Amino acid sequence: MILGIESSCDESALARFDPERGLSGEWVHSQIDLHKLYGGVVPDLASREHLKNFFPLMELAGLGQKPGQVRQIAVTNGPGLAGCLALGIAFARSLGLAWDVPVVGVNHLRGHAFSPFIALHEAAPDGFSAALADYLPQLGLIVSGGNTILFEIDVAQGLTVLAETVDDAAGEALDKGAKLLGLPYPGGPQIERIAAEGDAARFEFPKAIAPRNERRFSFSGLKTSLRYRLEKMSDAALVSALPDLCAGYQKAVIDQLVGKTRHLIQAGRYKSLALSGGVSNNRALRVAIEELANSYGMPCLIARPEHTGDNAAMIAFAAYADPAGLATGDFSIEPALRLD
Repeated sequence: MILGIESSCDESALARFDPERGLSGEWVHSQIDLHKLYGGVVPDLASREHLKNFFPLMELAGLGQKPGQVRQIAVTNGPGLAGCLALGIAFARSLGLAWDVPVVGVNHLRGHAFSPFIALHEAAPDGFSAALADYLPQLGLIVSGGNTILFEIDVAQGLTVLAETVDDAAGEALDKGAKLLGLPYPGGPQIERIAAEGDAARFEFPKAIAPRNERRFSFSGLKTSLRYRLEKMSDAALVSALPDLCAGYQKAVIDQLVGKTRHLIQAGRYKSLALSGGVSNNRALRVAIEELANSYGMPCLIARPEHTGDNAAMIAFAAYADPAGLATGDFSIEPALRLD
C-alpha cells in the first residue's frame, strides 16, 4: 500500500493506493470557504490549515496507529507554495520515521500527467503495464490555475514539454476574468455556471492562437480585452450581458487550448489524447477535447472529476506508475519544479 500526501496549495489530502487493487480510500479537506473571504489563496493561512487538518484526516483514514500494510509514503515536493510544501514533507517524514517506511517526493505536475491512467489501472490492475503501452506515445494537456502545458509521454514513459503558457495559465485567466466581472472566488466554476445560459457568439475575444511553429499559449491579452470592454459598459449593461460575456470569454480560452492541441496532434504520431488538471473539470472543455480526439480516431483519457484538482490519489498513483520521476533520499521542496 502507498500512502499519498498532497499539500501544494489549499487542499489537505490523503489517499491509499494498492498496486494490486487500486485506490482504497481518499480524504480531502478543502480551504475554499476560508480563502473565499480574501478573494484568493493566502499562503500563510493555507500552511496553518494544513497543520490543523492532516491529523483529523489521518483519523478518518484509520491511520491513527502504525499501518503494517503501508510500504511507502509519497508526498508532493513541488511545484506549489513553499510553506505548504514544507509542511506536507515534514508531515510525511515524521510518519516515515515513526513507521519505519521510506518517503519519496512526487512532482505534482507529473501526478496530473498520469492521473488519467488511474481508471485504466482500476479496470485491470494485473494488466496495467500492457494496457498502458496501447496508449503511448500520448499527447497530454494539463490545464490548471497555475499551469497550461502540452506534453508527450513517450513509449518509455519519458515526459517532454511541447508547449506551455508564456504568461497567465488558463485557470488563472478564468479566475482573473471572473474577478473583473465581480464574481466570487473561485472564479472559473462561476464563469462556467453562468456561461451555460449565455450566447458565446455575442462577444468575441482574442484567442491569441500562435502559429503552428510557435509552441506556446498566451492568455494575458484575453484578460486585458475583457477589462477594456467592461470599462465601456454601465453596471446595468453588465448585469444584462453577463451570461454572454462569460460564454464568450470561456470559449476564447477553450478555443486556444483546442487549437494548439490540434496543431500538435497533426505534427506527431500519438496513440491517445489526455486531459488533466483543475480546469479539466470544466464540462465544455472536456466535451471539446473529446470531440477533438474523436475527429482523429484517438482514444481520449480524461482524469476523473475528483482527480482533476489537487488530490493525493494522483500523488500515490504516480509513485507507482512513474518511478523515474520520484525524488528519493534527502530531497527538498521545489516550489518552481517543472514537469520535465
